[in-house]
Amino acid sequence: MPKSQTIHSIPEMLSETEQRILDAAGEVFAELGYRAATIRQICEKAGVNVAAINYHFGDKEGLYLAVLRSVPDAQAEKYPPASRESAAPDERLRSYVHALLQRVFDPGRPGWHIQLIARELAEPTRVLDALLEQVARPLHRELAGIVRQILGANATDETVRLGTLSVLGQCVYYQQARAVLNQLYPELGHSPADIARIADHIGEFSLAALRALARKVQG
Repeated sequence: MPKSQTIHSIPEMLSETEQRILDAAGEVFAELGYRAATIRQICEKAGVNVAAINYHFGDKEGLYLAVLRSVPDAQAEKYPPASRESAAPDERLRSYVHALLQRVFDPGRPGWHIQLIARELAEPTRVLDALLEQVARPLHRELAGIVRQILGANATDETVRLGTLSVLGQCVYYQQARAVLNQLYPELGHSPADIARIADHIGEFSLAALRALARKVQG
């Protein structure tokens, strides 16, 4: 598969078998990585035979592509931003953080997305370029647009980039360091109410920092 390979959207209407395969494959790929995961493991988890995977997805690589494509679609459908593009940038930032944290901690299909992406970055396959361009870049671009609005017209591209990564870093850390945080802070919960409180904090913390930076940038 060439590096320019497109991660094609999967059909909106999946059969029950296709959905089971995608869910099982996502969990296995996220846990073991693309190279270590086997079709047998995925079939056992999904309760299907190899013929079903070959019929619906062609081969292991085709299945991997379908998994990567299915997750952003599922996330956007389940956790759309609460605010419209016409909303104030402060509201849009809070909404973005809430939606991202809900996606990160979702126990179902979107929940292992971050882990799957981390695996892909650590052990790149031939779909990495397409993954970054078609999945990661739009998410970064959306947040960068919000951050630029908050910082104002005088903000440099570097300042916007650093602000964008600072917001994302706070959100992703809660998932990436989850095992460590559970040991250090056993009282830290992950219920919907807990996630909402964390999102509120990150939103307010980020807004305070960005506003202070905006005042500095504007002189």
